[in-house]
Amino acid sequence: MPQRDETVAIIGFGIIGQSWSISFARAGFKVRVFDPDLPEDWYQFLKAALDDLKELGLLEGQEPQAVLSRVSSVPSMQDAVCEAIYVQENTPEVASVKSRVFDELDALCQPDAIIASSTSALLPSQFTENLKGAERCLVAHPLNPPHLIPAVEIVPNPGTSDRSIKKTCELMQAIGQKPIVAKDEVPGFIMNRLQGAILDEAFSLVGDGVCTVDDVDRAVRDGLARRWAFMGPFETIDLNAPGGVAGFMDRYGEAYANIGEGRPNRKTWDGPLRDQVVRARRNAISEADLISRQEWRDRQLANISAFFNTDRT
Repeated sequence: MPQRDETVAIIGFGIIGQSWSISFARAGFKVRVFDPDLPEDWYQFLKAALDDLKELGLLEGQEPQAVLSRVSSVPSMQDAVCEAIYVQENTPEVASVKSRVFDELDALCQPDAIIASSTSALLPSQFTENLKGAERCLVAHPLNPPHLIPAVEIVPNPGTSDRSIKKTCELMQAIGQKPIVAKDEVPGFIMNRLQGAILDEAFSLVGDGVCTVDDVDRAVRDGLARRWAFMGPFETIDLNAPGGVAGFMDRYGEAYANIGEGRPNRKTWDGPLRDQVVRARRNAISEADLISRQEWRDRQLANISAFFNTDRT
């Protein structure tokens, strides 16, 4: 496991880089920042953000200045990475730029340092394909801002080693992130593909005159998102029918097949895929515990309802 007083490097210090620096520094890591166009207000941004986190009780009992003292800007990429066990790259979403930056990082970093990109639009193979150290390179894509949203996608290039994936997951867990490991690179990774499917349907509903833009937002904000704030779609349907996810598919599978008719690449909810989903959910929670888990869900929903005040429009 990584040691909390070790050094990480942040390359590129825009919005994502600034947020990553908070995540690492809050967890006790020394953060070295390099950006040839370092924003003049970077220090003020971090200070204001840390003050807010302190007020909300999200600094793990630390003072903002103590966290801020772990972050320093340096004049060169070499100065940033020379002692780093891990590098988080946040340069523009241009393959040629990232290829150049990764070439430099691969030459400058310690031999066992992990080099990760925050990219959301490029596959890791697009900028690591001919890299000598490709086995230690991958994507660690957060939702913005990572210091407030814990999910992070770990996406390997075809040559990324299992060791690099494991070390990255351990580091992310050490700073409070929740790693999601893709078995292979695919455009959009995981979260953007899920978000894209919802957005496509949202545009279709509005474009077909079924509902308004505000209706779609209410359907998600005041409906689906209430459950999705603390559990995912598979756990949601697992708790929504007697017999769990298998019962849900038996009851509603045909209806969802009709809803999804004509949707490109839609998978049917049967055969080996059905077995895989049922097995995964029963490994997560036994069928005998579904009722107690439903009670837990309802308590969470009650807490959310009290927080948001359901009378708002």
